[in-house]
Amino acid sequence: MGVRTLKVTFFKGALARANALALALSLAATTPVFAGWQDVAHPADVARLNALPQIRDEAIADAQRGEGRGDQRAIPRVLEPQGRAVPASVLIGNWRCRQMKLGRMSSYMVYDRWFSCNIRPFRGGLLLQKMNGSQRFVGVLFPDRGAWVYLGSSSARGEPYHNYSGASPALGAQVTPDDQIGLLTGIGDNHMRLEIPAIQESLLDVVEFAR
Repeated sequence: MGVRTLKVTFFKGALARANALALALSLAATTPVFAGWQDVAHPADVARLNALPQIRDEAIADAQRGEGRGDQRAIPRVLEPQGRAVPASVLIGNWRCRQMKLGRMSSYMVYDRWFSCNIRPFRGGLLLQKMNGSQRFVGVLFPDRGAWVYLGSSSARGEPYHNYSGASPALGAQVTPDDQIGLLTGIGDNHMRLEIPAIQESLLDVVEFAR
C-alpha cells in the first residue's frame, strides 16, 4: 500500500484569500477526492487505530490509578458515552475545543481552557484545524462506518502547521514525531470527541468539541 503525504499550507489575512486557489491545487495534487484513509495512512497508524479500544481501556485505568492534573470528572463525561454518527453537514463550522491526556507520562491531564477549532469542506471531504493554543493540529477527516477517521499532524505555537507524513515515527520510524491518527464521533447534541491513540507523551489524547 503506497503512502501519500498530505501537504497542507496555511496563510493569514489577505494572503489567505489571494492564495486560496493555489492552496486548493496543492492539496489536490496530494490527496485524491475519493481516497480512503487506508490509502493514505501508514500501516503502523492503521494498527494503532485498530487498537483504540484496548488503548482506551489502558489509558482510563491509568487515569483511575494515579494522581493527575485538572478535573478528573471530565474523563468519564467525555469517554463513557457511546459514539454516534455525525453527518458532514453538522460537523462543518466553528467549534470550541479542549484537550485531555491520559496515561504514560502522567496519569491524566485535563485542560479546562477552551480553544478555537474549525471544520470546513475540503476536496469532497472535510478539513479539521485547531486554530490557537500552545499545541495546534490540522488534518483531513475521512468518513468510516458512521464515524470520521482523522489523519493529521500536531505543531507547537510559533511553528508552521506540519503535514501528515505517513512515517509513523512515534512508533519507531525516524521522520517526524508529529503524525496523528484518530477517531471522531458524536457524544451528544453539538458535542463530539476526537480520540488520538498512542502518541509520544500519552497513551491517549482526547479532544472535546462543543458549541
